Amino acid sequence: MKIITNITEMQALVKELKNTNSIGFVPTMGYLHEGHLQLIRKAREVNDITIVSIFVNPLQFGPNEDFASYPRDFERDVSVCREEGVDIIFNPSVAEMYPNPLSVKVLVQARTDVLCGDSRPGHFDGVATVLTKLFHLILPDRVYLGMKDAQQVAVVEGLIADLNFPIELIPIPTVREEDGLAKSSRNVNLNSEERQQAPEIYRALLEARKKIEAGERNIESLVTMIKNNITKKTSGTIDYVEIYSFPELQTIEKVKGKIIIAIAVQFTKARLIDNIVLAVE
Repeated sequence: MKIITNITEMQALVKELKNTNSIGFVPTMGYLHEGHLQLIRKAREVNDITIVSIFVNPLQFGPNEDFASYPRDFERDVSVCREEGVDIIFNPSVAEMYPNPLSVKVLVQARTDVLCGDSRPGHFDGVATVLTKLFHLILPDRVYLGMKDAQQVAVVEGLIADLNFPIELIPIPTVREEDGLAKSSRNVNLNSEERQQAPEIYRALLEARKKIEAGERNIESLVTMIKNNITKKTSGTIDYVEIYSFPELQTIEKVKGKIIIAIAVQFTKARLIDNIVLAVE
């Protein structure tokens, strides 16, 4: 396994590899968990070369967000990648990726004014900008993203389509703990009481799915039920509970077609997100 920190070296190696190999790419900000490992394993199944980027991207953090405190453990990440058979880790510094103030940034026009994008202006512009750079540097045939951050999947789908990247986006289902909590690097910031409460987020989503399967189509009723369940069973503060079409993330009048039910809950030191995507007749 190679660890590359230099853009020029990364480009030269990819140019050589692309002649005879397919490349699967897993973009991450490190502190790898089981969710990332599933992406890596899926990438290795169908690609000749698997590349994992580990880069905490400052462009996607707001002024009051947790860039400095975002969990990092590069040595452990390297060990995990080696065990999983990753071929290359791309681990550039911030200075390497952004040596000068950017004269060009990617501006995301749609799918960002709801869910996390509503309270994090500029976040997805930062995501789209760094991925545009990484796509050009790594030239992947396929990119693997987890559905835990379904809005990111929707935005990246639009990025790839609109800018004509010759890349196939492979969304991978959310990986969960045994009690249903979506695996996340931020889970380590939950205190013991919050960790016991956090699975109620997913349970509320499952209860909503049951209601839909039983015939409920009223969005307001479903949102109210979800909020009541989370409020009663956790100490977290609800950021949002919303239902939209997916992947367009457009407002809908009733539950029909392919939809997403998405939740964000703020605990003391961790903001957790989760969702389910359903096809409803």
